[in-house]
Amino acid sequence: MANQLIRRSLFDDFFNDIAPGFFVKPLHGDPLPSPAQIRIDVKENDGAYTVQAEVPGVPKEDIHVAIDGNVVTLRAEVKQQDEQTEGEKVLRSERYYGAVSRGLQLPTEIDQSAARARYDNGVLTLTLPKKQAGGGQRLTIE
Repeated sequence: MANQLIRRSLFDDFFNDIAPGFFVKPLHGDPLPSPAQIRIDVKENDGAYTVQAEVPGVPKEDIHVAIDGNVVTLRAEVKQQDEQTEGEKVLRSERYYGAVSRGLQLPTEIDQSAARARYDNGVLTLTLPKKQAGGGQRLTIE
């Protein structure tokens, strides 16, 4: 069974016991998700790493990936889009504006020129080829 985090306070319990469903307070924006909420899977084969990151609801233009040696940093900017029409009152809005990022360090350096990224249905897939070691060349003795 999946663990679920439920945000409740003593006052929420009190008001729900007195009159459940009556007190609906307006709320605009919960805190930004923690970096751990960009969930990732990292796989490795002989020549590359594959990283899959969940960033649902973020346009691909607002996702930034940086590679520095063996460190990969993911950054996503989330923008609140409130639309309110005449005669309508927002009772609760849990969308927000901000940025969340997550970095990971891989065992070997990444070949940045061959790295690829694809974004589909809220999942960012990175293909990160390993940089080949250049110390295997033998010198000819004259």
